[in-house]
Amino acid sequence: MPALTVGFDLDMTLLDTRPGIAAAYRALTERTGVRVDAEAAVSRLGPPLRTEIARWFPPEQVDEAVRVYRELYPAYAITPTVPLPGARAALDAVRRRGGRVVVVTSKLGRLAKLHLNHLGLAVDELAGDLFAEEKATALRAHGATYYVGDHVADMVAAEAAGVPGIAVTTGPCSADELRAAGAAVVLADLTGFPAALDGMIRLALKQ
Repeated sequence: MPALTVGFDLDMTLLDTRPGIAAAYRALTERTGVRVDAEAAVSRLGPPLRTEIARWFPPEQVDEAVRVYRELYPAYAITPTVPLPGARAALDAVRRRGGRVVVVTSKLGRLAKLHLNHLGLAVDELAGDLFAEEKATALRAHGATYYVGDHVADMVAAEAAGVPGIAVTTGPCSADELRAAGAAVVLADLTGFPAALDGMIRLALKQ
């Protein structure tokens, strides 16, 4: 069996970033004068920032809006963010089993690192600015044996990387949607992750 390396998505898998991201969108509205419905935006976290920005800004303003949002992000989005239930215990569970933790996220790496540092969540590797199949490149590069995420695109990433996807329903996607996207296991949240990991390791050892 390969050495244990577990990849985790960030937003709505490890962290509840909705309050901070909503604050950043409200600041963006104040700065630009273009209304962004912050609550609607945070209800569909997962895809790249540009996808959401393009819902609100005309095409010729998207690049600048993305730049301004990322400029505002550290001041507004870091402090309100909290770990989701079971997040710390999930990372600890990987390490107790001799494994490594890799965060693979669509968020820019430098912004993801601000979150992890602020909350004291130590990871072995961090890869950012990746979505769906793009995440598979980082998962393969770091030798991931599982990938944990809340979005159907995360299950696409796991399949593209050739590893089992472990899904949590703490994000915008339902259990049925996650199963249909290929999730090997679907959990309500990360509190069930240690037991699920043990079960998947036992299954792998029998194969």
